[in-house]
Amino acid sequence: MPTVVLGPVSRGSLVGALTAAAVGVGFVEMRKDAWPATDSDRWVMCTTGPDYRDRHVVFGFRRDLIQGGDRVLLVDDWIDTGATALAGRALVEACGARWIGAACIVDGLTEPRLRHELPVRALLDVRRI
Repeated sequence: MPTVVLGPVSRGSLVGALTAAAVGVGFVEMRKDAWPATDSDRWVMCTTGPDYRDRHVVFGFRRDLIQGGDRVLLVDDWIDTGATALAGRALVEACGARWIGAACIVDGLTEPRLRHELPVRALLDVRRI
């Protein structure tokens, strides 16, 4: 059971917040290209590998939002390359918290090994549609 749900901007913020509310745990928005220059708090940041558009995106959040004892579940609408989930896992581990996996609406992973490595759970799998 997670203690925190991590939701990447933009659709992950919506389904992640709804999931956190339903489960009764905290929610952290994983912001895209947000720079801590306007915030005096310490941030953790990570650049993704290539996404489905071959972009490298910088994700981050305030460091104090996830604590060492937290168990974190990433929730998003779709997973394709796994780049966002891998960045999320790196951010969670940088905070000293425990990554428990990724949950999404649609699993469109192009790299099957990530399904087990992350691990990923989904409502729909494009391989079975």
